Amino acid sequence: MVYLLSEAVFSLRSLPERGAFFMKLKTRLAIAFLTFSLLPIVFVGMVISMGQLFVLHQFNRFGPEVRAVMIQMLVTGVMILIFVCAALTLWVYRSVLRPLSKLQEATRKIRDGNLDFTLEVEEDDEIGELCQDFEEMRIRLKENAEEKIQYDIENKELISNISHDLKTPITAIKGYVEGIMDGVASSPEKLDKYIRTIYNKANDMDRLIDELTFYSKIDTNKIPYEFNKINVNSYFGDCVEEVGLDMDSRNIELGYFNYVSDDVVVIADAEQMKRVINNIISNSVKYMDKPKGIINIRIKDVGDFIQIEIEDNGRGIAAKDLPCIFDRFYRTDSSRNSSQGGSGIGLSIVRKIVEDHGGRIWATSKEGIGTEIHFVLRKYQEVLQDEQDSNRGRCGEHSRVREGLSGAVRL
Repeated sequence: MVYLLSEAVFSLRSLPERGAFFMKLKTRLAIAFLTFSLLPIVFVGMVISMGQLFVLHQFNRFGPEVRAVMIQMLVTGVMILIFVCAALTLWVYRSVLRPLSKLQEATRKIRDGNLDFTLEVEEDDEIGELCQDFEEMRIRLKENAEEKIQYDIENKELISNISHDLKTPITAIKGYVEGIMDGVASSPEKLDKYIRTIYNKANDMDRLIDELTFYSKIDTNKIPYEFNKINVNSYFGDCVEEVGLDMDSRNIELGYFNYVSDDVVVIADAEQMKRVINNIISNSVKYMDKPKGIINIRIKDVGDFIQIEIEDNGRGIAAKDLPCIFDRFYRTDSSRNSSQGGSGIGLSIVRKIVEDHGGRIWATSKEGIGTEIHFVLRKYQEVLQDEQDSNRGRCGEHSRVREGLSGAVRL
């Protein structure tokens, strides 16, 4: 009988492993409770039924009072054992099934797309840790969902801005081409003006497409930087010379003032730093509202850094908009209402590149007067590095001298 009972218990324990996964946990707990509760009774019945005659014979020799006490003790022991089994089963039931039911309810809410709830963690055991991990997962899912919503909103705004930015130069190009085809540009001067305008509009479109391509790399943190030593004077001189050709075609005066010595070097990506200069200048050109535009570029030496300042005499930026102009997709009220438009990613690209170079960027502006954008880059100080190496060498020599002196003292 013991063998049959053990086989029954083993079969009950192995039911979930054999595919009886339809049995709920509460059912298994009830079966376990009945098994452990009836086990002592079955054991006592087995002892009696298997003919423990000696025990029974000795038991019959006692008086009725003693036999009654022994029977009461046996019944009491069995009842205590049943009570303990019931208490343990109830304790396990509450400590396991209650948090599991909460987890099940939370899972259903997440399945239905509801993440606005909190899973209370009451226990500090393994089930409690599971609930805590589940709650952290819910919080992460909610944050990801909110980020996705914000990302979708920004993408929709970006698409709208891009559509406007592409439509504006395309419309202008079509108009000037039709004017040339219809013979409106009758004089060489007018024809040259039309061609220059078409060229500038095509450059604007090319720059916008380039910004979008670079923006996709920013979004995935895959910007291909190639850092090298760059001489400040020669590099920014070449940049200004290249930009100056475009400024001449737009009738904008470009000034360049370099206050840095000839041997100053920075570590930078030449292509990406040129993108910074071009984006800032193109932003100044886009919102230039003066008949005679002026853009000044100044390079200053500020200790361990060089500071680049790009100043224009455009419409300026309101004080409330100034802290946000480097945020992605941000556009001022004037740019939203103007025909120039703007995708809102040009200056955010600038800030990303400057910060990846270990620099800092900020802007100052006065409405109706103009805007000035500043950013700093750290100098490459090879001399200081050599001095540090020599200082470490001197420290090593001093330590060797001290070791020699201590060795001499020991001798």
